[in-house]
Amino acid sequence: METLLETERLKRIVVEALEDLKAVDLRVLDVRGQTSITDVMVIASGTSDRHVKALADNVLERTREAGVRPLGVEGERAAEWVLVDLGDVVVHVMLPRVREFYQLEKLWSGVGGDDARAAEAP
Repeated sequence: METLLETERLKRIVVEALEDLKAVDLRVLDVRGQTSITDVMVIASGTSDRHVKALADNVLERTREAGVRPLGVEGERAAEWVLVDLGDVVVHVMLPRVREFYQLEKLWSGVGGDDARAAEAP
C-alpha cells in the first residue's frame, strides 16, 4: 500500500510541476497491469522546444526537492521529446507534432482498454 501512496504522491508532484508552467493537453495514463515498465505515464505538450525543456526541467526540480532522483532523462538537447523516468511514473513532454506522430495515448489506452484520463487543473 505504501508503494501505491508514493506513486500517487509522485504523480501529483509531476502534474503540478507541469501545470505550473502551463503544459498543454496534460494526460495521465494508468498503465498498471499493462506493462512492467511503470505504473503511470504522464504525457504533456509544450508550445516550443524551449517550453518542452522548461517543463521537463521543472519536473526534475520538483521531484528532486521531494527526494526523488530520476532513473534517466532522455532528449533534453533537442527538446522535441523529453522523457523523464522516475520509476513508477514516466513523464513524456513533447512538441505537438511529435506527440501527434507517436500517439502514445492511443498506443497505451489501446493495450488494455481506454484507461486514459485527463488531469484536471485545480
